[in-house]
Order: sequence, then C-alpha cells, then structure tokens
Amino acid sequence: MPDTQKKHRVMTKSQSKRIGLILRWILAVFLIIFSIFPVVWIISAAFSPVNNLANQQLIPENAGFDNFRALVSTDIFPFFTWLWNSIKISFLTTFLTLTLTTLAAFAFSRFRFKGRQGLLKAILLVQSFPNLLAIVALFSISKQIGDIFAALGLNTHAGLILVYLGGAMGMNIWLMKGYMDTIPRDIDESAHVDGANDWQVFTKLILPLLRPILIVIGILSFIGTYGEFIIARTLLTKREMQTVMVGLQIYTSGQYTQNWGVFAAGALIAALPIMIIYLILQDQIVGGLTRGAVKG
Repeated sequence: MPDTQKKHRVMTKSQSKRIGLILRWILAVFLIIFSIFPVVWIISAAFSPVNNLANQQLIPENAGFDNFRALVSTDIFPFFTWLWNSIKISFLTTFLTLTLTTLAAFAFSRFRFKGRQGLLKAILLVQSFPNLLAIVALFSISKQIGDIFAALGLNTHAGLILVYLGGAMGMNIWLMKGYMDTIPRDIDESAHVDGANDWQVFTKLILPLLRPILIVIGILSFIGTYGEFIIARTLLTKREMQTVMVGLQIYTSGQYTQNWGVFAAGALIAALPIMIIYLILQDQIVGGLTRGAVKG
C-alpha cells in the first residue's frame, strides 16, 4: 500500500505539472494572438483594395500597393511632410527633455538645499494631472504668447515643443533621480578631492554612467511625443504644420470619404521609425527601468 500511495502521489504531481504547463502555453498563445491581431489586421487593410474595414478579410484578395500609391501621389495631403514634422518635433522634444531632466535630476540628487523635498513633491503632484485637463488653458496661453512672440504661438512647432516639455519633466526627473541615487557619492567626493568642480563631476563622471536611463527616457519621450494626437490637433491647425498622427486622421474624418485603406498604409509607414528605434535600443530598456525604480 505505501508503494501504491507514493506512485499515486508522483503521478498526481506529474499530471499537475503537465496541466500547468498546458495552461501556460494556452495563455501565452492567447496573449500573442491578442497582441499581434491588430497589427496583422492593419497590414492586411493596407494591401487590400477593399476600402472598408467592415468587409475586410484577414488575407485580402487581389492584394496590391494601390493604397500606398494613393498615399504618396496626392499633394492635398502631404504625408511625408507630416512624417518629417513628427520626427523633427519628437527628436527636438526628446533632446531638450533629456538635457533639462538630467540637469534637474543632478541637482536634486547631489545637492542639498532648502525646499528640495517640497519641490520634488510639487513636481510629482503637477505630473499627476494630465495635459488633457489643461487643453483649453494651453490653447489660450499659446495664443497669447503668439500675439507677442509669433514663433512660439499657435501653428508653430516651437510652441508645441514647449508644451510637450512642460508635460514630460515631472516623472522623468523622478526616474532620472532614482537612477542617479544608485551611483555612489564616493565618486563625487574623490573627484572633488582631486580638484574637480561640480560641472566636471557631472560631465566627466556622472553623465557617462547614465547611458542606460538616458536611452530609456529618450525612447519613452520620443514614442510619447510621436504618437500624441490631442494637443497637436489643438495647437496645429494648418495642414502643412500638422504631425503624421493628426494628418492621418483626415483620411477617416469624412462622412462619405473614409479612406481606411490609405489610412492603414499611412499608419504602417508611420510606425517604421518607432520600430527601428525600439529594435536598435531595446536591450537598454530593462536595465534602465529596473535600476532607477527603487530609490526616490
């Protein structure tokens, strides 16, 4: 009897492991299909001659490049101008965000001054309110600034970048500061003993060690700016100044002129910069996020 009970327990454990493995595989396959299906559907719509998502087939008949030709052949909708606008705005916003965030995080991490904790909490509190709640105020402020400095008002990329910078600083400062806190202060003290000033410590010693978190914040900032729609749609009304996300909306905004096939083709091309950047720098994301997420 004891041998029989042992064999039964062994079989029960083996069956439980097998069932658990099967369930994990089923869950993994479901999640993969759930994640990939919208992308596959957009790819199918981009090559399908049927200009209707309701009648769209996963494997379209008579697939071709007609939607891509229609996308680039018209001067009324300057797709590549929109694409360049998005890349330019996202790149400049990312560069300025990294510059200001790094300097601010260095000050909060390495210096001790009155009001330091209060400022950090205030930054986090302001960040908790999304820009969407202030969209009317942002429009009004941009219009009034434009009356004085036309280059920073409505329908200007510089004005849009300023708005993006204001919304991106809070959480990025905390993320950068948390990562910078993991760097031992002994490095700073040793450099100061050798005669280095704070700027030399920052540029020569601290900044090279921040490469992983700089890449993480850069990727997140670029993707967030590149895919933003509401603020860009509000502040940029001239067609030639709009971003690609705002421009693509034109293809589906008409009541009787919805070009879903052309929209899908444009969305597919617009996704290429993000895919390329992510594939090149994906190895840096995990390390930068995990190392900077503990200390605050």
